[in-house]
Amino acid sequence: MLKPVNTRLLYLVTCAAPPARHITELVEAAQCDGWDVHIIATETAYTWLPTEQLAATTGHPVRYRQRHPDEPSTLPRADAIAVVPATFNTINKWATGINDSLALGILNESLGTGLPIIASPYVKPVLARHPAFDAHLRLLADHGVRLTPTQALRPSQDDEPFRWKLILDVLHGLPASGRTAGT
Repeated sequence: MLKPVNTRLLYLVTCAAPPARHITELVEAAQCDGWDVHIIATETAYTWLPTEQLAATTGHPVRYRQRHPDEPSTLPRADAIAVVPATFNTINKWATGINDSLALGILNESLGTGLPIIASPYVKPVLARHPAFDAHLRLLADHGVRLTPTQALRPSQDDEPFRWKLILDVLHGLPASGRTAGT
C-alpha cells in the first residue's frame, strides 16, 4: 500500500483473543487513516495471525520475539501504540511490570513517556470480574493509557465485524507526538 507523506507510525500490539483473527481489518482501516502500522504480537497471538498476509499488507514483518543482544534494533520509533485486543493476561502482566515478551517490553518502556497508548480490553466476563483486573485497568489509566470499555470491540451480532471504528476514532483524535525508541 502507498503511504501518505504525513503518515504516523503505529505499533499495533496484538494479543490472543478472538478479534486478533480479524486484525487485518483494523490494519487496513488504520492505513487508510494515514497510519504506518507495525504489528507486535504476543507469542500466542503470533500463532493465530496470518503473518505473511499482514507482512504483505503492512510492508513490515510481524514481530513477536525480543531481539538478541547482538541484533540491531530495527523497529522505528512510534507515534502511538494501540493494544488491540488487550487480554486479561497482558493487562495484568503490563500493570505489574512483568517484562517477559517483546510486546510487554515495549508497553512497559512506553508507559509514562507521554506516548499515546490505547488499550481495548477483550476478556471473558468471568475474568473481568477478577479483583486484580479492575485495579490494573485503573492503574494503567492513571498512568495515561486510554482505555475503551471492556468488550467494546464485540459486535452486536456474531455475523457482524468487530467494532474497529472505536479504535480508529481514538487514534484520529490523538495529537501529534514525539516518537519513542524502538526495541
